Amino acid sequence: MRRLRKNLVVIAGLLTLAYMILPNVVVMLFSFNKPTGRFNYSWREFSTDAWRDPCGVADLCGSLALSLQIAAWATLGATALGTMIAFALVRYRFRARGAINSLIFLPMAMPEVVMAASLLTLFLNMGVELGFWTVLIAHVMFCLSFVVTAVKARVMSMDPRLEEAARDLYAGPAQTFLRVTLPIAAPGIAAGALLAFALSFDDFIITNFNAGSTVTFPMFVWGSAQRGTPVQINVIGTAMFVIAVLVVVAGQVAAGRRKRTDVS
Repeated sequence: MRRLRKNLVVIAGLLTLAYMILPNVVVMLFSFNKPTGRFNYSWREFSTDAWRDPCGVADLCGSLALSLQIAAWATLGATALGTMIAFALVRYRFRARGAINSLIFLPMAMPEVVMAASLLTLFLNMGVELGFWTVLIAHVMFCLSFVVTAVKARVMSMDPRLEEAARDLYAGPAQTFLRVTLPIAAPGIAAGALLAFALSFDDFIITNFNAGSTVTFPMFVWGSAQRGTPVQINVIGTAMFVIAVLVVVAGQVAAGRRKRTDVS
């Protein structure tokens, strides 16, 4: 019992991690299944047919490519705007700064269905045709808050004496920003960009309201679940999960090497 109490936090953390990873393990397992009917809900036999032909279902890879394209552009837009907003909120004092800080958090606190309906109403009142561009604008809107939060936390922790030292060494504003400020803020910017990409790629509610005839990958999965879930969906989900894990591991390895280099 003493050893159990001593390692209680570690055990709770491992159980929580196992609970979170279990659905991904099920998805990976059923990506090698060969179901008899339309639904891939019960195990029948091991097969790699879906892995050999991941685009075997009509419109699956098209919707996946569209989701990746929207996520990439939304990430670029939200990261650029969010970074500038975060620097402005931290470095400058201006009227209504507190109100803007509060408004930035509204998309994070507001239910998605409320934002989706609000954006749909805005687009319809403006006479904008629903499609790719309305989805992209909506994704930039709700991803912006997450980027601002991540970058703002990083900028607030920066030591201003480093930039002052660069200016004392006759570095201009551009040199100071590119060689001192930006590298220090880069982890926060990267974190915000990765979060924005994941949120944009995964979004369904806001996309469903503002997509029109555009079908993204989450919408394709939802539609397929009504008729029958193809195994290829599990294949794509497994591939995305593995890629995300590899990106995180690569980042941790790079950070470890950088720390060892700085120490030596």
